[in-house]
Amino acid sequence: MAQPSDIEIARAADARPIQEIGARLGIGAADLVPYGHDKAKVSARFLAGLRDRPRGRLVLVTAINPTPAGEGKTTTTVGLGDALNAIGRKAAICLREPSLGPCFGMKGGAAGGGYAQVIPMEDINLHFTGDFHAITSAHNLLAALIDNHLYWGNALGIDPRRVVWRRVLDMNDRALRDVVAGLGGVANGFPRQAGFDITVASEVMAILCLAEDLADLERRLGDAIIAYTHDRRPVTARDLGADGAMTVLLAQAFQPNLVQTLEGNPAFVHGGPFANIAHGCNSVAATKAALGLADYVVTEAGFGADLGAEKFFDIKCRKAGLAPAAAVIVATVRALKFNGGVRKADLDAPNVAAVEKGCANLGRHIANVRAFGVPAVVAINHFGSDSEAEIEAVRAFVAAHGTEAIVCRHWAEGSRGAVALAERVAALAESGAAQFDVLYPDDMPLFQKIETIVRRIYGADGALADTRVRHRLRDWEAAGFGRLPVCMAKTQYSFSTDPDLRGAPSGFGVPVREVRLAAGAGFVVAICGEIMTMPGLPSQPAAASIRLDAEGRVEGLF
Repeated sequence: MAQPSDIEIARAADARPIQEIGARLGIGAADLVPYGHDKAKVSARFLAGLRDRPRGRLVLVTAINPTPAGEGKTTTTVGLGDALNAIGRKAAICLREPSLGPCFGMKGGAAGGGYAQVIPMEDINLHFTGDFHAITSAHNLLAALIDNHLYWGNALGIDPRRVVWRRVLDMNDRALRDVVAGLGGVANGFPRQAGFDITVASEVMAILCLAEDLADLERRLGDAIIAYTHDRRPVTARDLGADGAMTVLLAQAFQPNLVQTLEGNPAFVHGGPFANIAHGCNSVAATKAALGLADYVVTEAGFGADLGAEKFFDIKCRKAGLAPAAAVIVATVRALKFNGGVRKADLDAPNVAAVEKGCANLGRHIANVRAFGVPAVVAINHFGSDSEAEIEAVRAFVAAHGTEAIVCRHWAEGSRGAVALAERVAALAESGAAQFDVLYPDDMPLFQKIETIVRRIYGADGALADTRVRHRLRDWEAAGFGRLPVCMAKTQYSFSTDPDLRGAPSGFGVPVREVRLAAGAGFVVAICGEIMTMPGLPSQPAAASIRLDAEGRVEGLF
């Protein structure tokens, strides 16, 4: 008998009132701001009271490079969190909120799958508690204030050609990447070239996810550089007087969202920067709240370990003072075969040789995670087409790399299918083996930081950048921004900037075509290859299959 779809499983779940979920963590009903019966925000007052509490152990779930075959990183995060609770550990999970872009584009939803999901699935994947709308509004308020300032005399002396604050929209829309604003005559302002990014690439999103509290949020918003004057002096949001109003728009969005897994375990779903164009981690506020309330916190970082995990370690952990106790690297036999050169249509056929060849991608990710001093275990997210010989090939490869591969069946079995993984992760985390350290020091020059990531994480020969990019980095160093970490914007599908270059390639360079200073978020963005900060829709968008059924329920989300 075929297993029900993800959305059918989610609808059949016996969801508990959100007050019960909060009570399991010691959050009283008065400190929950309910959004219906099954989701709530945790009050800022309660968050402030957690600052001096001892922290639980932090576990990162990452993965190999994503493929059309599917890896299941979020599903594994949920399954591991449920399994830790099943073996007697008090655990919570921390996830990012899904963007509407992928939901209506190609990827679909991002609330887990099978019997390892967070619920309410439809709400989480769509408008949820309105956080993304608030972030979009705050970002675009600043954009409107910039053009309004230019219209009313430009007292700050902004050079309209050097406005660097773009607008945002939480939707894939390639037609908005480059636009001309202000057309239509004097009443509409001054025409200038502009553009849109997707909301998950917004600096406001990054700021909200890295801020410690509302005061820190307002300070960071004020630090955001929006433009430069004719004599190249930076102009900030604070100069424009925008930071207070933006904070007002974000005050509720800053409070973490509490939901539950299918098995009634607590889950924080908050913030949602993409990992291929942003820093790919859920909010610091949610992670620290969970660490103050649970003995184990399982979180995930976007896409493969070359992007999400590197940014989790080098940006989020560096900025927030976090030290992960263990990591899980998710792989599937199907994805390893794809990395070994097998076509998507042929992935169900056994092919041990292709698995062995594709394991090179997994091997590089294992080495990269361990380079940060974090012990790692591999989770083989099981598919029905996996042969025992293929699984054994993965186990043997991983063992030769000094760690262990564990077959997980949480998608089909829930927590019961991830007990072995949970026991191994708990043993690793409790062993004290982690000796976490970041990849590069703060005082390393910016371009050298880029080179370090490119060489040590991607396995490339080096970074390629023209004099314009290098001069801009040196200018930022001279202006006092040289100690910032680097956020690499790069395709998620390969260690290189060529999405079709699978496995663990070598002998390539990484072209850095543009750099952006996110002074409020506190990092420098290096845009590499052909990656776009406003994605486009595929030839057959998922939106074409999403509709309401006769009973008013959503169909087509997956």
